[in-house]
Amino acid sequence: MSRNLHLADIDPRLTRRGFLKGCVMAAAALGLSDEMVPHLVEAASSPQRPPVVWLHFQECTGCTEALLRASHPDIGRLILNLISLDYHETVMAAAGKQAEDVLDETIKKYDGKFICVVEGGIPTKDGGVYCKIGGRTAISILKDVAPRSAAIIAIGTCATFGGIQAASPNPTGAVGVRDIIHGKPIINISGCPPNPISFLGTVLNFLTFKRLPATDQLGRPLFAYGRKIHDQCERRAHFDEGRYAEHFGDDGHLEGYCLYKVGCKGPETFSNCPAVRFNDVEVWPVSAGHGCVGCTEPRFWDTMTPFYERLPNVKIPAGKGAVIGAESAGKKILGVTAAAIGIHAAVGIGKKLAKAKAAQKPEDIKKER
Repeated sequence: MSRNLHLADIDPRLTRRGFLKGCVMAAAALGLSDEMVPHLVEAASSPQRPPVVWLHFQECTGCTEALLRASHPDIGRLILNLISLDYHETVMAAAGKQAEDVLDETIKKYDGKFICVVEGGIPTKDGGVYCKIGGRTAISILKDVAPRSAAIIAIGTCATFGGIQAASPNPTGAVGVRDIIHGKPIINISGCPPNPISFLGTVLNFLTFKRLPATDQLGRPLFAYGRKIHDQCERRAHFDEGRYAEHFGDDGHLEGYCLYKVGCKGPETFSNCPAVRFNDVEVWPVSAGHGCVGCTEPRFWDTMTPFYERLPNVKIPAGKGAVIGAESAGKKILGVTAAAIGIHAAVGIGKKLAKAKAAQKPEDIKKER
């Protein structure tokens, strides 16, 4: 199928409304106030677009597809308007030697100034022969291009942590960018695929503040990976109340209960999926009824499978959930309070009797005897 036919239904124009909406969404994802939106708009409107070299290695091109073929295309258009995409094997018109010449010319022209985006894992076994472009291995290209960039963005779990290619027994020795390149700032936008907003926010942060966003210990931007999915999930209340889907299709599943018992990996996965969702249609896997598979985490394929079995070390509310527990605790508190009141009353009565006894005259006590 020709590329032109495939893109026939997508309006190539980015409307002003779509542009502003994208900036507002990025500002919200970055945790910025409304006052910062004009600054993002100004940075995004600058004609000085940063040159970008986008490398593809061991991957399925799903990250690029998610970026460009979202049901709502403005985000993809906005990203392409923000950057000067000088080399991208999937979307560029050039091919073969012509394409490789473009890569060589770009890194010479913008030496030390371009952003290097890497999509896909990098095979290292047997000299890296399991992924070659233009007769060169992926590891050779990466070692040539990445050190000459201003910054590196590893997009997708393959480029960040090796992805499915790195799953045991990892026959090609696949690794992520950070395992090969050192001494350069590297931002990891993990996910399979990652949310385009996380990539857009990173680029806008770079353009607006002239620096990359703060990251966690895995090199992921905190604005996108600073909180667990579990803590932002709309089904979290059901987890706390002890209401679970026990099997796909049962009453609990149909009622929208927590998916932890059918394998959801949200309690151990860091990402903003519940907050920003996907493709501007207000859904994400858990809202659609499927548990999180933990695709943003290192070695997710080995550590998160089997996908439909529950995580072993997650504490679930004991008994019948927080509300029942609270009611039970309330009853206990009331019981203890009642007992305390009873004891207090008994002590008070005892003191009164003792006082009354002490007030009696000796002759009255003799009469009582």
